[in-house]
Amino acid sequence: MTDFTKILDKAKELEIKMKESQEKIKNIRVEGVSGSSSVKVILDGEGEMQKIEISDEILKEEKSIVEDLIVAAHNNAKTQLKAKTTEEISKATGGLGIPGFKWPL
Repeated sequence: MTDFTKILDKAKELEIKMKESQEKIKNIRVEGVSGSSSVKVILDGEGEMQKIEISDEILKEEKSIVEDLIVAAHNNAKTQLKAKTTEEISKATGGLGIPGFKWPL
C-alpha cells in the first residue's frame, strides 16, 4: 500500500510541475530567420506568430522568393520552439522516478 501512496504523491508533484511548465511555455518567444536574416518571424510558446520582419532589400525580390523565405523563417522558429518546449517539459518530468512507471518514448 505504501507504493501506491508514493505513486499518488509523485503524480501530484508531477501535476504541479507540469502546470508550472505550461505557464513558462506560454512566455517563451523564439525568432526564426531566413535569407541571411532578411526575414524574421517571432512565435510565442503556443506557436502563434507575434511578429514578422521583412527587410526592404528582400521586398525587391520576386514574390515567390519572399514567400519561400517567410515559410523558411516560420519553420525555423517552429523547430526552435519545439526544442524549447521539449526541454521545459523534460525539466518538469525528469527525475521523478515514479515506481513502476515508464515514460513513453
